[in-house]
Amino acid sequence: MCSFALASLIRGRRSGHGCDILRDVSVATADLYAELRPLLFSIAYRMLGTVSEAEDALQEAFLRYHRAVQDGTEVDNPKAYLTTTVTRLSLDLLGSARRRRESYVGEWLPEPLLDDTLPDNMPPDRRAELTESVSMAFLVLLESLNPIERAVLLLRDVFGYEFAEVADFVERTEDNCRQILVRARAKVDERRPRYESSPQRRAELAERFFAASNRGDLAALKQLLAADVEWHADGGGKAPAVARTLVGVDRVLRLFVGLLGQADQYGVSFEQVRLNGQPGAIARASDGKLMSVFVLQIADEQIVAVHAVVNPDKLGHLGDVADVRALVGQARGTRSHTVSG
Repeated sequence: MCSFALASLIRGRRSGHGCDILRDVSVATADLYAELRPLLFSIAYRMLGTVSEAEDALQEAFLRYHRAVQDGTEVDNPKAYLTTTVTRLSLDLLGSARRRRESYVGEWLPEPLLDDTLPDNMPPDRRAELTESVSMAFLVLLESLNPIERAVLLLRDVFGYEFAEVADFVERTEDNCRQILVRARAKVDERRPRYESSPQRRAELAERFFAASNRGDLAALKQLLAADVEWHADGGGKAPAVARTLVGVDRVLRLFVGLLGQADQYGVSFEQVRLNGQPGAIARASDGKLMSVFVLQIADEQIVAVHAVVNPDKLGHLGDVADVRALVGQARGTRSHTVSG
């Protein structure tokens, strides 16, 4: 049975994939899906860095749970059962994903994720921890860990599971998990990204950045960019993007000004949003289709990095995607025709 089946029935989505849909899912299973989906998706997405694979892991886990219940298996703790299944599925998927990323064209970035609203009563330190753990920079940093290190670090430090639970999820001993966590923390702490702790302050600085961009105020933009600001872009060989990370305010500013000029020429509009816990924007073509997303990393009152995702394969979950190569080609053809005429 197709791995999208359960979610198609419960959420009324993805029913057009040509797979058989379960017609007898119990209300209890549907309620459990609604209750646990946010947690389980959070684990899978942080493990995998892709929305599509996280959805696959989540839906396959619920299908396995549903089948087990149908077959008469007594599941005393559905949350633990599903967390275990999602974790192990994610570990399997991550192994194959890492091999694919070794031959990836250009810089690899996670699939962008529109923010889910965190509860208002969440303690500030917990809110900051969850926000950091889903950021572009942190997810890229997690790529330096092997799959089991990544799982143990996330389950223990981000989601707060006890070592006994983590050990069960990843099929290791508690002592082994403690040793794995020490190694993982050391790798992460060595290169942990910097962030502005206040969401309000991040939003204010982002607003100033986008306002200066709209005005074409280069002096204001330069003041907002850190001296060692970095520009990361992911085109995956399927859309125009810088091949390597750009470092330095002058280089990044030149690139950004050029992109703003192209945006004006192509009739591109920008929609400010929060992506991966940080301020960002979605660039849309004149017909409203997505062209790219930009995520700002802010620390010490300045923008220290920009992450741009242009690869169309990583934008489809956000809406209809434009063919950027075709748009650029059409614009060049129009300019050439105008000049020759």
